[in-house]
Amino acid sequence: MDKRLIWLAVGSFTMSTVGFVFSSLLPSIAADTHTTVPHAGHLITVFSLSYAIGAPLLSALAGAADRRRLLVAAMLAFVLGNGIAATSVSFTTLLLAQIVMGMASGLFAATAQATAVSLAGPEHRALAISIVVGGTTFAVALGAPLGALIATVWGWRGTFGAVALLGLACAIVLWLRLPRGLSGTKLTLSERLAAIGRPGVASSLMVTFLYLTGAFVIISYLAPLAIDGAGLSPIALPGLLLAFGVGAVIGNLSSGYLADRIGATRMVVLSLMSALIVSLVIAFGLHFLAPNLAGLLLIGIMLPWGIIGWAFPPAQASRIVGFAPDVAHLTLSLNASAIYLGIAGGTAIGGRVLENLAAADLGFFAALFPVAALTVLYAGLRSYRRRFAATAAE
Repeated sequence: MDKRLIWLAVGSFTMSTVGFVFSSLLPSIAADTHTTVPHAGHLITVFSLSYAIGAPLLSALAGAADRRRLLVAAMLAFVLGNGIAATSVSFTTLLLAQIVMGMASGLFAATAQATAVSLAGPEHRALAISIVVGGTTFAVALGAPLGALIATVWGWRGTFGAVALLGLACAIVLWLRLPRGLSGTKLTLSERLAAIGRPGVASSLMVTFLYLTGAFVIISYLAPLAIDGAGLSPIALPGLLLAFGVGAVIGNLSSGYLADRIGATRMVVLSLMSALIVSLVIAFGLHFLAPNLAGLLLIGIMLPWGIIGWAFPPAQASRIVGFAPDVAHLTLSLNASAIYLGIAGGTAIGGRVLENLAAADLGFFAALFPVAALTVLYAGLRSYRRRFAATAAE
Protein backbone atom coordinates (compact mmCIF):
# COMPACT_ATOMS: atom_id res chain seq x y z
CA MET A 1 0.00 0.00 0.00
CA ASP A 2 1.24 3.49 -0.85
CA LYS A 3 1.64 5.22 2.52
CA ARG A 4 0.57 8.53 1.00
CA LEU A 5 -2.98 7.16 0.90
CA ILE A 6 -3.05 7.43 4.69
CA TRP A 7 -2.82 11.22 4.49
CA LEU A 8 -5.67 11.34 2.02
CA ALA A 9 -7.64 9.31 4.57
CA VAL A 10 -6.60 11.75 7.32
CA GLY A 11 -7.94 14.57 5.15
CA SER A 12 -11.26 12.74 4.77
CA PHE A 13 -11.29 12.13 8.53
CA THR A 14 -10.73 15.83 9.24
CA MET A 15 -13.44 17.07 6.92
CA SER A 16 -16.01 14.41 7.82
CA THR A 17 -15.58 15.12 11.54
CA VAL A 18 -17.30 18.47 11.07
CA GLY A 19 -20.32 16.83 9.46
CA PHE A 20 -20.79 14.25 12.20
CA VAL A 21 -19.91 16.26 15.32
CA PHE A 22 -22.70 18.77 14.75
CA SER A 23 -25.32 16.56 16.37
CA SER A 24 -23.69 17.23 19.75
CA LEU A 25 -22.93 20.93 19.15
CA LEU A 26 -26.37 22.19 18.13
CA PRO A 27 -27.74 22.98 21.63
CA SER A 28 -24.69 25.04 22.65
CA ILE A 29 -24.52 26.79 19.26
CA ALA A 30 -28.24 27.59 19.51
CA ALA A 31 -27.78 29.02 23.00
CA ASP A 32 -24.78 31.17 22.04
CA THR A 33 -26.36 32.50 18.85
CA HIS A 34 -29.76 33.10 20.50
CA THR A 35 -31.70 30.76 18.24
CA THR A 36 -33.46 27.40 18.48
CA VAL A 37 -31.99 23.94 17.96
CA PRO A 38 -34.10 23.30 14.80
CA HIS A 39 -32.92 26.63 13.38
CA ALA A 40 -29.32 25.77 14.27
CA GLY A 41 -29.87 22.55 12.31
CA HIS A 42 -29.73 24.68 9.15
CA LEU A 43 -25.96 24.65 9.65
CA ILE A 44 -25.90 20.90 8.94
CA THR A 45 -28.26 21.34 5.98
CA VAL A 46 -26.13 24.08 4.43
CA PHE A 47 -22.89 22.14 4.95
CA SER A 48 -24.37 18.99 3.41
CA LEU A 49 -25.94 20.76 0.43
CA SER A 50 -22.67 22.59 -0.24
CA TYR A 51 -20.82 19.26 -0.13
CA ALA A 52 -23.30 17.54 -2.45
CA ILE A 53 -23.17 20.38 -4.98
CA GLY A 54 -19.48 21.11 -4.57
CA ALA A 55 -18.26 17.59 -5.34
CA PRO A 56 -19.42 17.39 -9.00
CA LEU A 57 -19.50 21.11 -9.79
CA LEU A 58 -16.06 22.12 -8.51
CA SER A 59 -14.51 18.90 -9.83
CA ALA A 60 -15.78 19.79 -13.30
CA LEU A 61 -14.51 23.36 -13.00
CA ALA A 62 -11.11 22.21 -11.74
CA GLY A 63 -10.74 20.00 -14.82
CA ALA A 64 -7.20 18.75 -15.35
CA ALA A 65 -5.65 20.88 -12.58
CA ASP A 66 -2.69 19.51 -10.65
CA ARG A 67 -4.21 17.30 -7.95
CA ARG A 68 -1.58 18.12 -5.35
CA ARG A 69 -2.34 21.83 -5.60
CA LEU A 70 -6.08 21.16 -5.75
CA LEU A 71 -6.13 18.99 -2.62
CA VAL A 72 -4.05 21.44 -0.62
CA ALA A 73 -6.16 24.39 -1.80
CA ALA A 74 -9.35 22.55 -0.80
CA MET A 75 -7.90 21.72 2.62
CA LEU A 76 -6.76 25.30 3.21
CA ALA A 77 -10.23 26.57 2.25
CA PHE A 78 -11.66 24.10 4.76
CA VAL A 79 -9.24 25.36 7.43
CA LEU A 80 -10.34 28.93 6.64
CA GLY A 81 -13.99 27.93 7.05
CA ASN A 82 -13.27 26.39 10.45
CA GLY A 83 -11.37 29.49 11.49
CA ILE A 84 -14.32 31.68 10.49
CA ALA A 85 -16.70 29.40 12.43
CA ALA A 86 -14.49 29.42 15.54
CA THR A 87 -14.36 33.23 15.61
CA SER A 88 -17.86 33.97 14.33
CA VAL A 89 -20.03 36.47 16.16
CA SER A 90 -23.31 35.80 14.34
CA PHE A 91 -25.37 32.94 13.00
CA THR A 92 -25.09 34.35 9.48
CA THR A 93 -21.30 34.15 9.67
CA LEU A 94 -21.58 30.54 10.82
CA LEU A 95 -23.77 29.74 7.81
CA LEU A 96 -21.22 31.27 5.45
CA ALA A 97 -18.48 29.23 7.13
CA GLN A 98 -20.51 26.05 6.52
CA ILE A 99 -20.81 26.86 2.82
CA VAL A 100 -17.02 27.28 2.56
CA MET A 101 -16.37 24.06 4.49
CA GLY A 102 -18.98 22.06 2.59
CA MET A 103 -17.79 23.10 -0.87
CA ALA A 104 -14.17 22.47 0.10
CA SER A 105 -15.04 19.04 1.53
CA GLY A 106 -16.91 18.01 -1.61
CA LEU A 107 -14.00 19.01 -3.84
CA PHE A 108 -11.47 17.30 -1.58
CA ALA A 109 -13.44 14.04 -1.41
CA ALA A 110 -13.87 13.75 -5.18
CA THR A 111 -10.23 14.66 -5.86
CA ALA A 112 -8.86 12.44 -3.08
CA GLN A 113 -10.56 9.32 -4.45
CA ALA A 114 -9.26 9.98 -7.97
CA THR A 115 -5.78 10.70 -6.59
CA ALA A 116 -5.82 7.50 -4.54
CA VAL A 117 -6.57 5.44 -7.66
CA SER A 118 -3.73 7.17 -9.52
CA LEU A 119 -1.27 6.44 -6.71
CA ALA A 120 -2.34 2.83 -6.21
CA GLY A 121 -2.99 1.87 -9.83
CA PRO A 122 -6.20 0.57 -11.47
CA GLU A 123 -5.62 -2.95 -10.17
CA HIS A 124 -5.89 -1.69 -6.57
CA ARG A 125 -8.70 0.81 -7.22
CA ALA A 126 -11.17 -0.66 -4.73
CA LEU A 127 -8.59 -0.85 -1.94
CA ALA A 128 -7.39 2.71 -2.58
CA ILE A 129 -10.91 4.12 -2.48
CA SER A 130 -11.78 2.11 0.65
CA ILE A 131 -8.76 3.56 2.47
CA VAL A 132 -9.76 7.13 1.66
CA VAL A 133 -13.42 6.50 2.50
CA GLY A 134 -12.25 4.78 5.69
CA GLY A 135 -11.30 8.22 6.95
CA THR A 136 -15.01 9.05 7.04
CA THR A 137 -15.75 5.96 9.13
CA PHE A 138 -13.11 6.90 11.67
CA ALA A 139 -14.55 10.41 11.77
CA VAL A 140 -17.73 8.80 13.09
CA ALA A 141 -15.84 6.49 15.44
CA LEU A 142 -13.27 8.95 16.83
CA GLY A 143 -13.67 12.42 15.34
CA ALA A 144 -17.26 13.04 16.43
CA PRO A 145 -16.87 11.87 20.07
CA LEU A 146 -13.53 13.68 20.42
CA GLY A 147 -15.08 16.82 18.96
CA ALA A 148 -17.98 16.52 21.41
CA LEU A 149 -15.52 16.02 24.29
CA ILE A 150 -13.53 19.10 23.25
CA ALA A 151 -16.79 21.06 23.15
CA THR A 152 -17.59 20.10 26.76
CA VAL A 153 -14.22 21.53 27.85
CA TRP A 154 -13.56 24.47 25.51
CA GLY A 155 -16.95 25.02 23.93
CA TRP A 156 -18.08 24.49 20.34
CA ARG A 157 -15.60 27.10 19.12
CA GLY A 158 -12.80 24.94 20.50
CA THR A 159 -14.01 22.04 18.35
CA PHE A 160 -13.79 24.10 15.17
CA GLY A 161 -10.38 25.39 16.24
CA ALA A 162 -9.06 21.87 16.83
CA VAL A 163 -10.35 20.69 13.43
CA ALA A 164 -8.69 23.71 11.78
CA LEU A 165 -5.31 22.83 13.34
CA LEU A 166 -5.59 19.20 12.19
CA GLY A 167 -6.56 20.36 8.70
CA LEU A 168 -3.57 22.71 8.55
CA ALA A 169 -1.19 19.92 9.53
CA CYS A 170 -2.75 17.65 6.90
CA ALA A 171 -2.39 20.34 4.20
CA ILE A 172 1.31 20.71 4.98
CA VAL A 173 1.94 16.96 4.81
CA LEU A 174 -0.03 16.59 1.57
CA TRP A 175 2.01 19.40 -0.01
CA LEU A 176 5.25 17.73 1.02
CA ARG A 177 4.33 14.12 0.26
CA LEU A 178 2.14 14.11 -2.85
CA PRO A 179 3.90 14.05 -6.24
CA ARG A 180 3.96 17.09 -8.51
CA GLY A 181 2.41 16.96 -11.96
CA LEU A 182 -0.40 14.54 -11.08
CA SER A 183 -3.06 15.88 -13.43
CA GLY A 184 -6.75 15.18 -13.23
CA THR A 185 -9.11 14.09 -15.99
CA LYS A 186 -11.04 16.94 -17.59
CA LEU A 187 -14.74 16.08 -17.62
CA THR A 188 -17.63 18.49 -17.99
CA LEU A 189 -20.46 18.49 -15.47
CA SER A 190 -22.77 16.86 -18.02
CA GLU A 191 -20.21 14.10 -18.61
CA ARG A 192 -19.96 13.50 -14.86
CA LEU A 193 -23.74 13.35 -14.50
CA ALA A 194 -24.18 11.10 -17.55
CA ALA A 195 -23.36 8.07 -15.40
CA ILE A 196 -26.79 8.46 -13.78
CA GLY A 197 -28.29 7.19 -17.03
CA ARG A 198 -26.62 3.81 -16.72
CA PRO A 199 -29.10 0.98 -15.90
CA GLY A 200 -29.57 0.55 -12.17
CA VAL A 201 -27.59 3.65 -11.14
CA ALA A 202 -30.39 6.22 -10.78
CA SER A 203 -32.57 4.02 -8.57
CA SER A 204 -29.55 3.07 -6.46
CA LEU A 205 -28.68 6.73 -5.89
CA MET A 206 -32.28 7.32 -4.82
CA VAL A 207 -32.01 4.44 -2.33
CA THR A 208 -28.88 6.04 -0.89
CA PHE A 209 -30.63 9.39 -0.61
CA LEU A 210 -33.70 7.95 1.11
CA TYR A 211 -31.68 5.82 3.53
CA LEU A 212 -29.51 8.75 4.66
CA THR A 213 -32.53 11.04 4.90
CA GLY A 214 -34.20 8.69 7.35
CA ALA A 215 -31.04 8.16 9.37
CA PHE A 216 -30.30 11.87 9.78
CA VAL A 217 -33.81 12.78 10.81
CA ILE A 218 -32.60 11.26 14.10
CA ILE A 219 -28.79 11.53 14.03
CA SER A 220 -28.70 15.28 13.37
CA TYR A 221 -30.78 15.87 16.50
CA LEU A 222 -29.21 13.27 18.75
CA ALA A 223 -28.58 15.91 21.44
CA PRO A 224 -32.23 16.98 21.91
CA LEU A 225 -33.29 13.36 21.45
CA ALA A 226 -30.99 12.28 24.30
CA ILE A 227 -31.54 15.27 26.59
CA ASP A 228 -35.20 16.17 26.03
CA GLY A 229 -36.49 12.83 24.78
CA ALA A 230 -34.56 10.34 26.94
CA GLY A 231 -33.70 12.53 29.93
CA LEU A 232 -29.93 12.05 29.67
CA SER A 233 -27.32 14.60 30.75
CA PRO A 234 -25.38 16.56 28.10
CA ILE A 235 -22.19 14.96 29.44
CA ALA A 236 -23.47 11.64 28.04
CA LEU A 237 -23.25 12.86 24.42
CA PRO A 238 -19.54 12.02 23.82
CA GLY A 239 -20.18 8.51 25.15
CA LEU A 240 -23.22 8.05 22.92
CA LEU A 241 -21.26 9.18 19.88
CA LEU A 242 -18.35 6.91 20.82
CA ALA A 243 -20.65 3.87 21.10
CA PHE A 244 -22.23 4.75 17.75
CA GLY A 245 -18.75 5.21 16.23
CA VAL A 246 -17.48 1.86 17.47
CA GLY A 247 -20.55 0.28 15.93
CA ALA A 248 -19.83 2.16 12.70
CA VAL A 249 -16.35 0.62 12.47
CA ILE A 250 -17.75 -2.87 13.12
CA GLY A 251 -20.51 -2.38 10.57
CA ASN A 252 -18.16 -0.96 7.95
CA LEU A 253 -15.64 -3.78 8.33
CA SER A 254 -18.21 -6.59 8.47
CA SER A 255 -20.37 -5.29 5.63
CA GLY A 256 -17.91 -6.17 2.89
CA TYR A 257 -17.47 -9.70 4.24
CA LEU A 258 -21.21 -10.26 4.60
CA ALA A 259 -21.93 -8.74 1.19
CA ASP A 260 -19.51 -11.22 -0.36
CA ARG A 261 -21.25 -14.07 1.46
CA ILE A 262 -24.93 -13.20 0.98
CA GLY A 263 -24.75 -10.63 -1.83
CA ALA A 264 -24.61 -6.83 -1.71
CA THR A 265 -28.32 -6.39 -2.49
CA ARG A 266 -29.37 -8.70 0.35
CA MET A 267 -27.04 -6.78 2.66
CA VAL A 268 -28.63 -3.49 1.65
CA VAL A 269 -32.14 -4.90 2.19
CA LEU A 270 -31.09 -6.20 5.62
CA SER A 271 -29.70 -2.75 6.51
CA LEU A 272 -32.89 -1.00 5.40
CA MET A 273 -35.13 -3.35 7.38
CA SER A 274 -32.91 -3.02 10.45
CA ALA A 275 -32.95 0.77 10.17
CA LEU A 276 -36.75 0.66 10.11
CA ILE A 277 -36.80 -1.44 13.29
CA VAL A 278 -34.30 0.80 15.10
CA SER A 279 -36.28 3.94 14.23
CA LEU A 280 -39.50 2.43 15.57
CA VAL A 281 -37.82 1.08 18.72
CA ILE A 282 -36.45 4.56 19.49
CA ALA A 283 -39.81 6.20 18.80
CA PHE A 284 -41.93 3.79 20.85
CA GLY A 285 -39.33 3.51 23.61
CA LEU A 286 -39.07 7.25 24.16
CA HIS A 287 -42.85 7.63 24.03
CA PHE A 288 -43.91 4.84 26.37
CA LEU A 289 -40.99 4.05 28.70
CA ALA A 290 -40.21 5.89 31.92
CA PRO A 291 -37.43 8.50 31.49
CA ASN A 292 -34.78 6.39 33.24
CA LEU A 293 -35.61 3.36 31.07
CA ALA A 294 -35.79 5.47 27.91
CA GLY A 295 -32.27 6.74 28.63
CA LEU A 296 -30.98 3.21 29.10
CA LEU A 297 -32.67 2.15 25.86
CA LEU A 298 -30.96 4.93 23.90
CA ILE A 299 -27.59 4.12 25.44
CA GLY A 300 -28.03 0.42 24.70
CA ILE A 301 -29.12 0.89 21.11
CA MET A 302 -26.22 3.15 20.02
CA LEU A 303 -23.73 0.33 19.32
CA PRO A 304 -26.11 -1.87 17.27
CA TRP A 305 -27.46 1.26 15.59
CA GLY A 306 -23.94 2.17 14.50
CA ILE A 307 -23.36 -1.35 13.16
CA ILE A 308 -26.62 -1.28 11.22
CA GLY A 309 -26.15 2.26 9.95
CA TRP A 310 -22.63 1.73 8.64
CA ALA A 311 -23.20 -1.71 7.19
CA PHE A 312 -25.18 0.05 4.45
CA PRO A 313 -22.57 2.29 2.70
CA PRO A 314 -20.00 -0.37 1.66
CA ALA A 315 -22.67 -2.78 0.41
CA GLN A 316 -24.48 -0.02 -1.46
CA ALA A 317 -21.23 1.23 -3.00
CA SER A 318 -20.52 -2.32 -4.16
CA ARG A 319 -23.95 -2.50 -5.84
CA ILE A 320 -23.43 0.82 -7.62
CA VAL A 321 -19.96 -0.14 -8.88
CA GLY A 322 -21.38 -3.45 -10.10
CA PHE A 323 -23.92 -1.70 -12.33
CA ALA A 324 -21.24 0.29 -14.18
CA PRO A 325 -17.68 -0.79 -13.28
CA ASP A 326 -16.06 1.29 -16.04
CA VAL A 327 -17.30 4.58 -14.53
CA ALA A 328 -16.94 3.61 -10.86
CA HIS A 329 -15.05 6.83 -10.08
CA LEU A 330 -18.04 8.83 -11.30
CA THR A 331 -20.83 6.77 -9.76
CA LEU A 332 -19.07 6.69 -6.36
CA SER A 333 -18.72 10.46 -6.46
CA LEU A 334 -22.42 10.78 -7.30
CA ASN A 335 -23.21 8.37 -4.47
CA ALA A 336 -21.29 10.64 -2.08
CA SER A 337 -23.42 13.56 -3.28
CA ALA A 338 -26.55 11.47 -2.70
CA ILE A 339 -25.33 10.73 0.84
CA TYR A 340 -24.95 14.40 1.67
CA LEU A 341 -28.21 15.36 -0.03
CA GLY A 342 -29.82 12.77 2.24
CA ILE A 343 -28.11 14.27 5.29
CA ALA A 344 -29.40 17.71 4.27
CA GLY A 345 -32.91 16.38 3.70
CA GLY A 346 -33.01 14.44 6.96
CA THR A 347 -31.76 17.43 8.93
CA ALA A 348 -34.35 19.73 7.36
CA ILE A 349 -37.21 17.29 8.04
CA GLY A 350 -36.02 16.56 11.58
CA GLY A 351 -35.88 20.28 12.31
CA ARG A 352 -39.47 20.75 11.22
CA VAL A 353 -40.52 17.79 13.40
CA LEU A 354 -38.83 19.37 16.43
CA GLU A 355 -40.50 22.71 15.73
CA ASN A 356 -43.98 21.20 15.76
CA LEU A 357 -43.79 17.94 17.74
CA ALA A 358 -41.62 16.26 20.40
CA ALA A 359 -38.10 14.85 20.06
CA ALA A 360 -39.53 11.37 20.62
CA ASP A 361 -41.51 11.73 17.38
CA LEU A 362 -38.35 11.86 15.26
CA GLY A 363 -38.22 8.07 15.07
CA PHE A 364 -41.68 7.79 13.53
CA PHE A 365 -40.76 10.11 10.67
CA ALA A 366 -37.36 8.46 10.24
CA ALA A 367 -39.08 5.08 9.80
CA LEU A 368 -40.89 6.27 6.67
CA PHE A 369 -37.73 6.51 4.61
CA PRO A 370 -36.38 2.93 4.82
CA VAL A 371 -39.83 1.81 3.64
CA ALA A 372 -39.63 4.21 0.68
CA ALA A 373 -36.06 3.06 -0.04
CA LEU A 374 -37.12 -0.60 -0.08
CA THR A 375 -39.90 0.26 -2.54
CA VAL A 376 -37.48 2.09 -4.86
CA LEU A 377 -34.94 -0.73 -4.57
CA TYR A 378 -37.50 -3.34 -5.55
CA ALA A 379 -38.80 -1.26 -8.47
CA GLY A 380 -35.26 -0.52 -9.65
CA LEU A 381 -34.27 -4.18 -9.60
CA ARG A 382 -37.35 -5.16 -11.61
CA SER A 383 -36.61 -2.48 -14.20
CA TYR A 384 -32.94 -3.48 -14.42
CA ARG A 385 -33.78 -7.17 -14.86
CA ARG A 386 -36.35 -6.42 -17.56
CA ARG A 387 -33.84 -4.29 -19.45
CA PHE A 388 -31.13 -6.94 -19.06
CA ALA A 389 -33.49 -9.66 -20.29
CA ALA A 390 -34.52 -7.55 -23.30
CA THR A 391 -30.88 -6.89 -24.19
CA ALA A 392 -30.03 -10.58 -23.88
CA ALA A 393 -32.96 -11.51 -26.13
CA GLU A 394 -31.67 -9.21 -28.86
